[in-house]
Amino acid sequence: MPLDTRVRRFLDLLAASNPQSMREASVEERRAALVALMRFGGTPPQIDTVQDRTIPGAAGLLGARLYVPRGAPPGAGPGIVYFHGGGLVAGSVATHDPVARCLAEAAACRVLSVDYRLAPEHPFPAALDDALAAMTHLAGRSAEFGIDAARLAICGDSAGATLVAAACQALVETRGPVPALQILLCPILDYSRRSRSRLDFAHGYLIDEEVLAHDLRLYAPAGTDPAERRISPLRAADLAGQPPTIIHTAEFDPLRDEGLEYFERLSHSGCAVSYTCHPGMIHLFYGLGSVIPYARTAFEQLGGQVRTALV
Repeated sequence: MPLDTRVRRFLDLLAASNPQSMREASVEERRAALVALMRFGGTPPQIDTVQDRTIPGAAGLLGARLYVPRGAPPGAGPGIVYFHGGGLVAGSVATHDPVARCLAEAAACRVLSVDYRLAPEHPFPAALDDALAAMTHLAGRSAEFGIDAARLAICGDSAGATLVAAACQALVETRGPVPALQILLCPILDYSRRSRSRLDFAHGYLIDEEVLAHDLRLYAPAGTDPAERRISPLRAADLAGQPPTIIHTAEFDPLRDEGLEYFERLSHSGCAVSYTCHPGMIHLFYGLGSVIPYARTAFEQLGGQVRTALV
């Protein structure tokens, strides 16, 4: 279908503001640009309780934020560990607070959003190491967060989904605490090649090749192979044993085909997996609720899938 009219209007507005090219942007400018973009998240849903917490990372304590939705049972119930997007260079629990709130309300379960370390101060594999540390800690101490370890999911959007996919692969390989479910929202899964959707939507669709190249350059030290599976999880040779997976992509997202290909490979590996491509949408549409009302519909659909999977 064609680009959603509200999405088109939003993209036109962005283009008219003559945004800075990310080709030469500083880290501070990249981060400030994401902060400004996430202000289009709109009014988030009401949450019963929001608590700032800390959890162990790979090299020290990490900030985290726990969201308890209205109507949550007093005992341990289903929960989600969430890793925000931002190219592994930008973003925080604060920028993605509306996304985490929407996820908690839609899925009717507790959400723990993690402030993992960012590049270039902490290059690859620091963020992945933090994700693995967080998952391992939550698997053993989930009751402290009101979460049932047997119903613990891991979710990431954009580059946060890179961490989720790579972490699940590592946990399967090392026989670690594999989550009950992985959720990938508009995931970046292959930095090593340009898919058809990357070519078709390389410019003018919110995220572009300049942004992807900028973030990869800061995240991966010189000489690092972008096809390394911990950076590009789609490149893993074997996907057997992966947890049940929910993948959501957007029709006009340059990363769309990576999510579709991961779905196909997981299906062929015998993984229980579902795939949804949202028509007329762009990357990060779910975080732009004030200008893209369809974001609410997408969260309702995702929430139903998560509730079914973690029942």
